[in-house]
Amino acid sequence: MSTAAPEPFAATVYERLLQSIPTADDGRRAWQVADPYLLRHAAQHAVHAGRAGELLQDPAFLIHAEPDTVNAILRKATTQNERLTTAVYRTSYALLRKLAPHERQQILALNAARYHARELAAELARNAGWSPLWATGSQVSAANTAILTGHTDAVNAVATAQMDGSPIAITGSDDHTVRVWDLTTGRTTATLTGHTDAVNAVAITEMDGSPIAITGSDDHTVRVWDLTTGQPIGEPLTGHTDWVRAVAAAEIDGSPIAITSSDDHTVRVWDLTTGRTTATLTGHTGWVNAVAITEMDGSPIAITGSDDHTVRVWDLTTGQPIGEPLTGHVGWVNAVATAQENGHPVAVTTSNDHTVRVWDLTTGRTTATLTGHTDWVNAVATTRMDDEPIAVTTSNDHTVVLWGLTTGQPIGEPLTGHTDTVNAVATAQVNGHPVAITASDDHTVRTWDLTSGRTTAVLTGHTDWVRAVATAQMDDQPIAITGSDDESVLVWDLATGRTAGVLTGHAGGVFTVATAQMDDRPIAITAGHDRSVRMWDLGTCDLIGELHTGLTDWVRAVATAQVDDRPIAITGSDDHTVRVWDLTTGQPISEPLIGHTRGVRAVATAQVDDRPIAITGSDDHTVRVWDLTTGQPISEPLIGHTGAVLTVATAQVDDRPIAITGSDDHTVRVWDLTTGRTTATLTGHTGAVLTVATAQVDDRPIAITGSDDHTVRVWDLAAASCLTAVHLPNSPSCATIGPDSTAVLGMGYEVIALTLAPIFRREP
Repeated sequence: MSTAAPEPFAATVYERLLQSIPTADDGRRAWQVADPYLLRHAAQHAVHAGRAGELLQDPAFLIHAEPDTVNAILRKATTQNERLTTAVYRTSYALLRKLAPHERQQILALNAARYHARELAAELARNAGWSPLWATGSQVSAANTAILTGHTDAVNAVATAQMDGSPIAITGSDDHTVRVWDLTTGRTTATLTGHTDAVNAVAITEMDGSPIAITGSDDHTVRVWDLTTGQPIGEPLTGHTDWVRAVAAAEIDGSPIAITSSDDHTVRVWDLTTGRTTATLTGHTGWVNAVAITEMDGSPIAITGSDDHTVRVWDLTTGQPIGEPLTGHVGWVNAVATAQENGHPVAVTTSNDHTVRVWDLTTGRTTATLTGHTDWVNAVATTRMDDEPIAVTTSNDHTVVLWGLTTGQPIGEPLTGHTDTVNAVATAQVNGHPVAITASDDHTVRTWDLTSGRTTAVLTGHTDWVRAVATAQMDDQPIAITGSDDESVLVWDLATGRTAGVLTGHAGGVFTVATAQMDDRPIAITAGHDRSVRMWDLGTCDLIGELHTGLTDWVRAVATAQVDDRPIAITGSDDHTVRVWDLTTGQPISEPLIGHTRGVRAVATAQVDDRPIAITGSDDHTVRVWDLTTGQPISEPLIGHTGAVLTVATAQVDDRPIAITGSDDHTVRVWDLTTGRTTATLTGHTGAVLTVATAQVDDRPIAITGSDDHTVRVWDLAAASCLTAVHLPNSPSCATIGPDSTAVLGMGYEVIALTLAPIFRREP
C-alpha cells in the first residue's frame, strides 16, 4: 500500500478534516478546540494536499498546533508572506516546543514585531490582553533557516559532510557528547558518547569508503567514530598531554590522516588506519588553537594558529615548517581555514584582536585585514558563492559575518540570532542553497541561508546588551531613553520606535538611566562602567554636565528627586556607597551614605511624611531607607530577601508610600515605607527578578517585573495579585512604563514596546 495518498484523495481528506474544526463568530477556525489529532497531523495532510501554505498563513494554527509538526512544513514556504511567517516561527522554535499555546502566542507576536511585521503581530496577539507596538529586532535574521537543539551545554565545534546523499553536520559540546544532525530535517540522527570532558573539535573524512568522524576533547584524547553505526573505531588516540583544541582530516597518498592541535603546544599527525602518531610538529610557544589542511605546489601542507599570536605553515611530507611564522595578529589566533583566490592558496585566520586576516600562502604575506567584529573572532569557514571565494566568521559579539575574499569587504549585514558567543562555523549545501552552520555557547546549532544573508537589512538600535530604560516627555511627545553595554545612550520616539537621538561619551557600558526636569527642559542622567554620572539635554542631545567626584567603582543605579526645590540625583555603586548630587552645581550635597556592605544595585525615591527619601537595594540582601534632607538612614535595614536585591521602585497604595523590590531569590516584595514591614511577597517568577517599574493606571497602582525566567509579570499592587504574565523570547534586562500603559523593555540588544492597556480595560 502506498504511504502517500493520491493528490485528489489527499485534498478531499484534508478538506473534510478542516470542516471538522469549529469556527468562531468571525469565521476563523477555532484551532484551540480542534481534535488533538489535527493539532499533531494537520500539517502532514496539508502537505499531501499541496496546501501547506494555507496553514502557514493561519495564526491560530501556528499558536495551537504541535511545534514539531509546524516546523516540518516551514520549508514548504513559497510566498514572501509565508517566508516571513517561517522566520517568525523558526526564531524561537526551540522555546516554542516547551510552551503552552497561550505562551507560544506571546512569543510569536513579539517575534513578528521583531521582524517589523505589524499586521502579523496584531493577528498573533489577538485576545492576548496586550499587544506589541514595535521592536528593534536587531537580534533576528530571516537568513536563519533552522535552530538545532539537543545539546545541554555550550556547543564548541561543527563540521559538515554528505552521507548517503544527504547533508549532515556533527557537533561537539561541553556536555561531553558529539551529535550527528540531518541538515535536511534538522533532527539528531545519533549521539556519540565516550569523551569524559568537553568536546572542542570535530572533523569528517572517509576510511575504507565509509564516513568517519574524528573528535578532540579536554580529556586529552582523540576519538574516531564510524558515522554509519555511531560506534567508536578502536581505542582513543592518546599522546597529547593537555586539551585537544582542533582537528582536521584529509587523505595523503591514499591514506586517511588526522591532524590535531593542543594546549600542550604541539601538533600531531595521526595515521587513522593504525591509530598511531606519525609526526609531532613543534615550534609554537603557546596553545595551538587551530589547524587546517590544503595543498601548495602539489604537496600537502598544514596551517596552524596559536596563542603565541603566530600562524605556521608545515610541510606534511617532511613534518618541517615552511618559512618563518606568519605574524601580524596582536592576539591569540583562534581559527584558520583555507581557500583559493585568483589561483593562489590562501589562509584565513581569526583572532582575539577582533580581526580576520587573509594570507597568501605562497608569499607568506597578509593580503587583507577584515575588520568589523567588535569582540574576539572565534571561527572561520570558507566556501564559494557565484564562483567567488567567501569567508564566514563568528565572534564573541554573537554575530556571524560573511566576507568577500576578493574585495575584503563584508557581504550584507551581520547575521544575528545567537544569544551568546558563537564558537564554530562550517558550510554546506542544503536543498541547493549554500548554508552556514554555527555553534554557540547558547547551546544551539543554527543554519543560515547565505543567499538570504547577502541582502542588506536596515538595522537600528544598540549593538550590545541594553541595560537601562527610562521615559520622558519632550515637546509633548513621549520618548524612551536606553543605555547599553555598547557605551551609547539612545533616545526613541515612543510612538514610532524610531531613533530620535544618540548620546555618546561614556567610555564603558551604560548601566542606568533616569530622567528629570531642569530649567524647564527634560534631561537624562546616565551612569555605568566608566564611574561617571553624565547629564544630557534631551532636546539637543548635548552633554551638559558630568559628576564623578569620589566614585571608585561601577555605578549601578541612579534616581532623581527634588530636595528643597533643587533637582538631585542619587547614585548607587559597586563601591558600596550611595551618593546624593545637586544637578544644578554637579557637586555632592553630602558625604556618601554608608551602610551597605556590598555593591548597591538599585535606587528609587519617594516622599514619606513630606520628607524626601531614597530606597536602596544591595548585593548584601538588604533594603535601606535614607532621609535625603539629613543624609541619615531611617530605621534599621529592611530584611526579608534571601538574595541580592537587584531592583527597586516606589508607588502609593491607599495613600501609603510603598517600595517594591526584586531579588535573586526569585521574589518580589512590597514594603510599607511608613512601618518598614513587608506587606506582600509576590511569587510566580522562577528566576532572578531583574527589573521592576510602577505606574498609576486609572488610579490603580500597578507594577511590572521582569525576570531571568523570560517573563514580564504585571501586578495589581492594591490586591497583591498578578494580572498577567508575558512570555518573551529572551530575558528582559530592564523595563519601565510610559504614557498610555506602554511598557518599554530591554531584551538582549533589543528594545521592545508593548501596550498593556487591554489588561486594564478588563474588570478588576
